[in-house]
Parts: sequence; structure tokens; C-alpha cells
Amino acid sequence: MLREINDRAAIEVLLREGPLTRAELELAIGLSKPATAQLITRLELDDLVVKAGVRGGGRGPRAQLWAANGSLAFVAAVDLTPHFAEFVVADVAGVVLAEYRTPLPVHEGADVVGAFGEALQKVAEEAGIERADLAHVVIGAQGAFDPRTGLLSSAPHIPGWLGFDVPQKLSDELGVDVLIENDVNLVAVEEMSVGMAQDVDDFVMVWLSEGVGGAVVIGRRLLRGATGGGGEIDWMRVPDPATVDTGDVWPEAGARFGNLVDSPAVCRLAAAHGVEAETAWDAVAKTGPDHPFRHDLARRVAGGVANLVAVADPQLVLLCGDTSRAGGEQFAALVEEKLHELVLPRTPVGCASVQGNAVRAGALQSALAKTREDVFGVVTPTLLGSRRTEDKHPSSPNR
Repeated sequence: MLREINDRAAIEVLLREGPLTRAELELAIGLSKPATAQLITRLELDDLVVKAGVRGGGRGPRAQLWAANGSLAFVAAVDLTPHFAEFVVADVAGVVLAEYRTPLPVHEGADVVGAFGEALQKVAEEAGIERADLAHVVIGAQGAFDPRTGLLSSAPHIPGWLGFDVPQKLSDELGVDVLIENDVNLVAVEEMSVGMAQDVDDFVMVWLSEGVGGAVVIGRRLLRGATGGGGEIDWMRVPDPATVDTGDVWPEAGARFGNLVDSPAVCRLAAAHGVEAETAWDAVAKTGPDHPFRHDLARRVAGGVANLVAVADPQLVLLCGDTSRAGGEQFAALVEEKLHELVLPRTPVGCASVQGNAVRAGALQSALAKTREDVFGVVTPTLLGSRRTEDKHPSSPNR
């Protein structure tokens, strides 16, 4: 048992830190020199670690580097949008082998599975493997995924992906294990892995771009809900606190939050303040932190966030997406100011820190976590909540 614990600890360090010398690994896991040498020999015989060159630069002989054996398994991650799909293939050690970006058909009646399979085969071949060699594929998509049925919802922008059990059909027809997850949930996974939420147990993420999305993390696990709709804040009803007339007429129940802060709505709000812009992020970029438009937009965002804070009482709220990035920390501070006028908790509001395609990066983190558990026995929180069950039927009310 102790040997297995030490072996897993060594693998975890190599996966996290990359290639290390014996002396560096000895220091990281706290074993003696002879015990570390025996551990490396054992892991090499089991094909779990491999030699990865040498480290020189100092006096004396160059030190052998050791790394987790990435060739034991391969994964793919995909960011699926209405405009294009971004693929990445990596080995189980996390080394990226190939990337591919291509438009995919998403209209109703399209052969979305066939087109997706062809693109997956292409990026796999570019990585030097076959599609069948992929252990797990994780797709991030704009919508809610119901783990009970496999159906996507709240995704009218990709109608070709609606109305069927997405992971089951993809897995069956492509011959690989496929999981689909909400895009903002995957951004939250990446923020927890390498971003602002690494040391945070409970936080809320709000995506502001063409549309709006959210993710709620409690106890370092995503709150996905009974139907996969946890964090789907688009449909919340909230009052419009704007101080100018935008020409919009809202129902008595209040405006839909998504209709207040999506890009078209923000552009109308900007126009009412005399700012012409084609996108929300353009409008934000054209105005300074003290512009009345920014204050009105911050009030709208805070009105939706207040509902989440009142229920979840998170340690942190993170803003992400194009609109949030355009405003940066100054806009986050303004949202925090307006939020504190509405709720008792003094919850800080900041900007997500992950750069690049955070959806695809989060999908890759999730695929690697699942595969590393299968290959190395190393358990990394996937943050995706309960895994989908085989029979799709709840066995108890608390499941």
C-alpha cells in the first residue's frame, strides 16, 4: 500500500512539474535517495515513466531526466461554436501534439456527427495517431447538457446538435468515449486549474460576450443541477436598472438577464448613451471607466450576479468573455461596487485570468483528468459533477 501511494505521488509530481531528475523527484516526494532510485526503476519497468533527456549546465555529469510516459494514452478537446470548432490532441502527460480549427455544419438536418468525426480523424492523424487511439474526447458547447438524456438544450445557435443523445451517438459512431459539457463550466475548470480560482473553494463565473452564460462552483465541484442547467443564468428574470431609455419594453416579471447583457442589448444601451458600436466589447472599449454607459452596464450585470451571490454566497465572482475582457479590472471593480449596493456579502469581483481559448483548455484539463485516473490511478478533480450513469435513471433522490 505504501509503495502504491509513493508511486502515485511520484506520477502526480511528474505530471504537474514535467521532466525531473532523480534528485528533484526525491526532494518533491520526500523519499530517501535509495528509495527514490528503486521507485524510478519500478515505474520504468512498468512503463509508467520514461527517460526524457538530460539536464546539464553545472559541473560534473549531466543528470538524467524522467517523465511520465505520455504515449500510454491520448485525448482530444474541442471548443464547438456556431462559427467553427477548435480541436487539440495531447498525450496523457499533457504534451500538445496537434491543433486544428475548422468550420463545422451546425444547421438543422446537417450530418454533424459525420463532419465532427472527419475533423477528429484529421487532427488525430496530424498528431501521428488514429482516431481510435483517443481514450477520451471532451467537447465544450454553448448550451446546457442534460446528463440523464444526453440532450443539449438552450442552444438554438447549433440546431443540428439538438434532439439526440449527443455523447452516446458520438461514442457509438466514432468508436471513442465522448463527453459534452457547457462551455462556461469548462472555463471554470481551467480557472480552477491554472487561473484565479486555484485556491478558491466556492466561486461564480459570469460569461459576457455575444450571449451570456454562467458557472457555479461549490466545494471545488461544479454545481450542474438535476438537468444540467446549473449556472444557466440567461433566463433569470431581473429588473432593468438602466438610467436611460433604450427603447426596450420588458414584461412585468422583469427582463431576461440574457436580454439585458448580451451584445445586441449592450449596443442599444450604449447608443442610448450616445456611443455607437457594433459589439458590446467595442462599446466598452470606446468608453472610459467613469462613463455613464459603463455604470449602467455594471448595474445590469450586478443585478444578475446578486441573485447568485444571495443563494450561493461565493468567495469570488469572476467575469469572463469578450465584454468582460474589454472592461478589464476597472469594469470588474465597478460591477463589485454596484453588487455591494444590492447584497450583504462583500463578495469580490474580478476578471478571469486564463488567456487564449479557455473553453478548449478546460476541456483538455477534463479529458486529461479522466484519462490519468484510468492510466495512472491518479485522481484529479474533474469539476464536472456526478458522472453520467449507464442507465440514466436516478437510484435515489440524493443521486
